[in-house]
Amino acid sequence: METRDLSLSAGPRQLIQNLNWKINLGECWCIIGRNGAGKSTLLKTLAGVRDAQAGQIFLQDKLLQDWPLLALARERAFLPQGRVDAFAYTAIDTVLSSRHPYQGSQFWESKSDLMIAMQALRELDVEDLAQRDVRSLSGGERQRVAIAALLAQDAQLMLLDEPANALDLAHQVSVMQLFSTLCREQNKAVVMVSHDLNLAYRIATHALLLMGDGRYLAGSADQILDAEQLSSCLGHPIERFVHNGQTLFLPRD
Repeated sequence: METRDLSLSAGPRQLIQNLNWKINLGECWCIIGRNGAGKSTLLKTLAGVRDAQAGQIFLQDKLLQDWPLLALARERAFLPQGRVDAFAYTAIDTVLSSRHPYQGSQFWESKSDLMIAMQALRELDVEDLAQRDVRSLSGGERQRVAIAALLAQDAQLMLLDEPANALDLAHQVSVMQLFSTLCREQNKAVVMVSHDLNLAYRIATHALLLMGDGRYLAGSADQILDAEQLSSCLGHPIERFVHNGQTLFLPRD
């Protein structure tokens, strides 16, 4: 995916101005910024569910708006920050719904779809919840079912808005490692919003910092994720240090 002179605003506020940015297969991008900087707005725009104020977005050298919806769903998957479950779907039915772009003229899911859906639930450690009403799940369980649906969609580009939100520590780590593995071993591309600098740094190959006033910084994680630039982006002093070979970021008093 590539953006050319992309500009986004919220009312009178300029969030992003003239963003020229390219996401390649195998890359894991982390989007960082303070509240209201435009992270979720950008992700929704990349997903095609929100219009930009100016500029263009290309997916595989084709304008995003020119993609038929079913074809687009096979190429990019989007995990929003929140969701409302109005109906009593089971977890397995929720995951199976993400197989719709592949069903063509079929009215029902195939055995292959069911196998893919169950494997996704298994990878997210919620296979035992397959027949549960999603409305009865805890926040963390529901989030893992949502991520399982995203995996079952099997798109090459995954857009994730705070995927570790509501997860306990063990599942935060395992989910982040899963996305890192998908980029490294299956050549997927991941773009995620994250407020956890330490988790993000462990898997990110690249980072995009949104300053909230139209400015941005984009590049490799090693170039972008330093204390000075993060402090400016987040509006609070950040210290970067190495402990037992692991890079950590902590706010300074």
